[in-house]
Amino acid sequence: MADTQTSFLAPFSVSNLTEQTRVMFPGVAVSVLVAVTAKFLSEHYATPAMLMALLLGIAVAFLSEDEKAAPGIAFSARTVLRVGVAFLGARISVDLLVGLGAPLIALVIGGVLATIAFGLAIGRLFGHRWRFSLLTAGSVAICGASAAMALGAILPRDERSEERLIFTVVGVTVLSTLAMILYPILAKTMDMNTTEAGVFIGGTIHDVAQVVGAGFSISVETGDTATLVKLIRVAMLAPVVLVASIAIRSMAEANPGQKRPPLLPFFVLAFLILAGLNSAHLIPGFLAEFLSQASRWLLLIAIAAVGMKTNLKQVLGVGMAAIALIVVETLFIGAFILIGIRLIT
Repeated sequence: MADTQTSFLAPFSVSNLTEQTRVMFPGVAVSVLVAVTAKFLSEHYATPAMLMALLLGIAVAFLSEDEKAAPGIAFSARTVLRVGVAFLGARISVDLLVGLGAPLIALVIGGVLATIAFGLAIGRLFGHRWRFSLLTAGSVAICGASAAMALGAILPRDERSEERLIFTVVGVTVLSTLAMILYPILAKTMDMNTTEAGVFIGGTIHDVAQVVGAGFSISVETGDTATLVKLIRVAMLAPVVLVASIAIRSMAEANPGQKRPPLLPFFVLAFLILAGLNSAHLIPGFLAEFLSQASRWLLLIAIAAVGMKTNLKQVLGVGMAAIALIVVETLFIGAFILIGIRLIT
């Protein structure tokens, strides 16, 4: 498999491109088909598309063992994933920060950093090492399944990497869906105004789609604020992945036998470049929207492929301690943002 992926990056030639397309096509086509099916079901049955793609992928996991489909599925699970994360940068702009105010911006950024630190600190109490703690805490703190896949792409790989990633994606997606239902009720019960409710929902719910659903279920103003706050958290993806990459590289240098990751993964660099161009208004609106939509589809295709590479029994064997860790991290960021709102407003 590694040889297939390496040869895909070989010097360009028409014959090489044709051969690689032939090798990759069956697996990529299957991943796209699962993603399209998941999108159709999510729109007709009001379920998260990411979760549907993951479950459908798991249902046809036998395809990853087929020698014709396996290379394309592996390509979709890694390279397509990274391109999808890179395209997220087109959604980020410095203009997003204008109008929210420095204290609330600091609260949102502080919530991301504090949740990651908290997850790393308590992970061992739940019997997990730093890899799983960073994966879960980062996905809870930043943007759910997208952050989980971005962090999973830079973490040192072992035989349980796919299991941890799948478990995290399922966990944060389910919790995000529950929060979409419960948090608007909590915001109304606590008599929050539109800004407070928007900051609370955008600063705590994991996935962008659920943030939008919860915010606009209260009011248009709350939905706009919640989406803005959520995109600030999404913007934290690149610096968090960069710092994590540097830390992992340092640990690899301390262990000569361990392969060192690149200092700045290409998808993080692309994310930063697109965010910079968008902030400078150098990306036309239609192109930014196209890249944003492309990012959603690429991530959907990637998570379908990840599902196809998964052994469900092994994922379920991660255990109750892993569930408890994600729940505690979710409660932590909720409490942090809620207390911050009360102190600031």
